[in-house]
Amino acid sequence: MSAPHYHINLFWSEEDGCWIADVPDLKYCSAHGDTPDEAIANVQDAMDGWIETAREHGLNIPEPRYRPAIYAAA
Repeated sequence: MSAPHYHINLFWSEEDGCWIADVPDLKYCSAHGDTPDEAIANVQDAMDGWIETAREHGLNIPEPRYRPAIYAAA
């Protein structure tokens, strides 16, 4: 069985001066980087930690559900 594939939002934050990657399905799971690739790599690590911690504490791990509005059914 493979790991769930969660949607990742990636955007430039002028305020922070870096790229931000966040995972809407995993509450408070986000990371940043100087490049888009770095932000994605960092959020992958954050997701692994989020899921591992949830398992250790017996917490619910949500199924991937988030879809950007452009893919939402009419």
